[in-house]
Amino acid sequence: MASHTEDNKKGSTGIWVILVYPVVLLLISLSLNYFLFGVKSCVIALPSIEHIRSIIIAAVLLTINHTWIMTATELVRAKFKIHSTPEEWEKKGSNYNDVAEEGVRELKRHHDTHLNTTENTIYFILLALPFIFVSPPAAAITVWLIGYAIARIGYTYSFLSGNDGARGLFMTLGLLSMYGIASYLVVCLFK
Repeated sequence: MASHTEDNKKGSTGIWVILVYPVVLLLISLSLNYFLFGVKSCVIALPSIEHIRSIIIAAVLLTINHTWIMTATELVRAKFKIHSTPEEWEKKGSNYNDVAEEGVRELKRHHDTHLNTTENTIYFILLALPFIFVSPPAAAITVWLIGYAIARIGYTYSFLSGNDGARGLFMTLGLLSMYGIASYLVVCLFK
């Protein structure tokens, strides 16, 4: 009975951490924006060269990350003879049930990496585009935009290599960057 109680306490602690985690990241990002970057009133203007440079670097890094995931996925398909379409399976005279369990797991890992990256990058883009037009300090745009892209590369490496500790760290840094952009945008609108 004691182990059941301990499991319940651990479960409750885990749920509490999950609920508090985004709030803590939001508070950290707000603090960084206020005390490190200095949030100013929203001034809509064409992006400066520093802003454009940062978004280009982030876009190139995200493109490299996408290419890495895409290539790694195709290498898994080739290694385990996993085809993409029913026509390919038919042409090769095999079926999905012939694939080794390890191949199925690795393909799922690569698909999950791709899906997670795509989901997060959509929100990043929706935040980054208005961010470059509200005249944030160059340091804020560099840290949040390039920081996000670097975090996504670290996340990809960690996810594909099965390093959960590093994956959690890079997920946190990526979310911190997105919350940094979002909180800057909201504060500057009402300042």
